Amino acid sequence: MLAERSLSSFVVVASLVAAVSAFGQGASSVSATGAAAALKKAGTAPTAQSKSAAPAQTQSSPPRNISATVPSFSSSMPHLGYARYPWKLDIVATVFWVGEQPTENNPTPNDKSSWDTQWMQNFGGYDDPDPTKRTDNYTPVGFTPKQNPFYVALPYNDCIDYNSHKPEASRVIPWFKQKFVRSGKTVLKGQWIAIRYGNRVCYAQWEDCGPFVTDDHDYVFGNARPKNTSNRGAGIDISPGVRDYLGISSSGRCDWRFVDVSEVPAGPWRNLGSNNHFVTQQKVEKAREHTEISSRLEELRRMRDAYFQQNGSGAAR
Repeated sequence: MLAERSLSSFVVVASLVAAVSAFGQGASSVSATGAAAALKKAGTAPTAQSKSAAPAQTQSSPPRNISATVPSFSSSMPHLGYARYPWKLDIVATVFWVGEQPTENNPTPNDKSSWDTQWMQNFGGYDDPDPTKRTDNYTPVGFTPKQNPFYVALPYNDCIDYNSHKPEASRVIPWFKQKFVRSGKTVLKGQWIAIRYGNRVCYAQWEDCGPFVTDDHDYVFGNARPKNTSNRGAGIDISPGVRDYLGISSSGRCDWRFVDVSEVPAGPWRNLGSNNHFVTQQKVEKAREHTEISSRLEELRRMRDAYFQQNGSGAAR
């Protein structure tokens, strides 16, 4: 009877070890998004030039059927009365994209951004705005972006160069104290915003400065209208991914406001990018899960070894 009980205990322990080992192998096979590429020209100051987009160069595609990715709950539509970050209403939006080349109406190329001298390289390639060369996942055909394809530009840069901030930055930026690391390191890059067009809301990250101006803090953080007068007074540049999700054309009018990370609902804007808070969090959670599995597996191995030490190698016979 003792041998039978010992055999039963051994079988239970061995089964647990096998199950957890198999689960651990499955978890470890999940690939993770690569870490964000560092700036390769640290001594180069952020460009003070703004970005703009020529309305005639880009046509919007019809809204796609994305019922599977559009949240059905109310948090997908932030409340109008949100006090900290109020809506900017009836703002002209123009389309711009990573890798955009200079034109007569847009003399500044977009292979780099105001905060990233290697923007196109770090993004992974040319974010082709041609609707026929884009996928149903709001990405360009041919490569998977290494950064979030849902991005925008707003007409303010908090930095003068890589060593200093503008004197008003700490006063006008609501989250300056929470995100400040050192002088010259932007606290704006990666900030989430909501863009509303009709009954649709898209979420994107602030990755560049423009259109046209980079000092309009009264509009970006205050109650003023955009001071830019070009392109029908455009006050926000949106990426092709944002354009396609909303079904908005260049020079269309939208509403936008800043949002906290906790307000961003499920959607395609959470899926890609080393600069994406949600992708980073998924990597952290997978690493933690792998550590917990490894610890449990090691515990089961100790239980197995203790069993054999107590009962001898022939106890299961």
